[in-house]
Amino acid sequence: MNTPSEHLMLKALRGEQVSRPPVWMMRQAGRYLPDYIKLREKYDFFTRCETPELACEITLQPVDQVGVDAAILFSDILVVPQAMGLEVQLIESKGPFLPKTIANQNDLDALQVIGAEANLHYVYEALRLIKKELNNRVPLIGFAGAPWTILCYMVEGKGSKSFDKAKQFCFSQPQLAHSLLQKITDVTIAYLNAQVVAGADLVQVFDSWSGMLSPQDFKIFAQPYLEQIAAAVKGAPVILFPKGSWYALADLSKSAASGLGLDWTIEPQFARQLTNNSITLQGNFDPCKLLAPIPEIKKSVKEMIDAFGPQRYIANLGHGILPNIPVDHAKAFVDAVKEYQA
Repeated sequence: MNTPSEHLMLKALRGEQVSRPPVWMMRQAGRYLPDYIKLREKYDFFTRCETPELACEITLQPVDQVGVDAAILFSDILVVPQAMGLEVQLIESKGPFLPKTIANQNDLDALQVIGAEANLHYVYEALRLIKKELNNRVPLIGFAGAPWTILCYMVEGKGSKSFDKAKQFCFSQPQLAHSLLQKITDVTIAYLNAQVVAGADLVQVFDSWSGMLSPQDFKIFAQPYLEQIAAAVKGAPVILFPKGSWYALADLSKSAASGLGLDWTIEPQFARQLTNNSITLQGNFDPCKLLAPIPEIKKSVKEMIDAFGPQRYIANLGHGILPNIPVDHAKAFVDAVKEYQA
């Protein structure tokens, strides 16, 4: 039985020598797994998130069925706006919808900040339960959405290809935008620290929409808040995942984060160069490539690890696994990492 400090994932994040890279997949607990689909047919999305026993069962499925090296809590980034007092609806196959959005100072003043993380007690209960059930087989990942990405939803009210409304809000009312970003940051820090206390061994911050920003605007509206979170989470390593923002890697590699997630639009060697090989990198297999024949998947995984190098590296996808990926293809991805030899 591993002691927590011996888990490959945590060793890789500390920059220690590993026999092979650890592997997990973003969105691994969910929609491509038949057992998850059965639960989805029985319970709506937020019931699944808010019932610790269900969240625990879903979190464990990929550990048991696919053999990943870490479990990631089954939850959603939009529980934070909920905790701050905004209604969030999740419409199956359409995505999130927030009937009331943030447009002015009054909307901002109405948000709950102090103690908002206490509204997420069901997340901590789920983490404690998962931790117990895992019995230290693999480490447990907690997570939250990054302030910029959460702002996008709180202002736009739904998913978007370009988040024009959110960007216009930031450019036309920058003071208000920074005030909102800071409130989200404060709640997120308290939330992630509570996740660590409840049993998360590491946490990841998803900035899913940061790639919508130019390099200059990323420095203004995303980076300072990511850096604040990385510095303020205590007792667990932090992975920052600014999707589409490869231009920020050099700066973020100097933050308090232990790891940086990458999407598939950047060459591994270039990412190493930008970060001066000073931080653990995670990624960056294109999830669509999991539809390739299994021998192709295995070959591509080996090439990916060769390109990153097996040290200071966590094998993962460049974004979440897609619903139409066959389970044996997901398993082939994981197995290829486990079988890796330089």
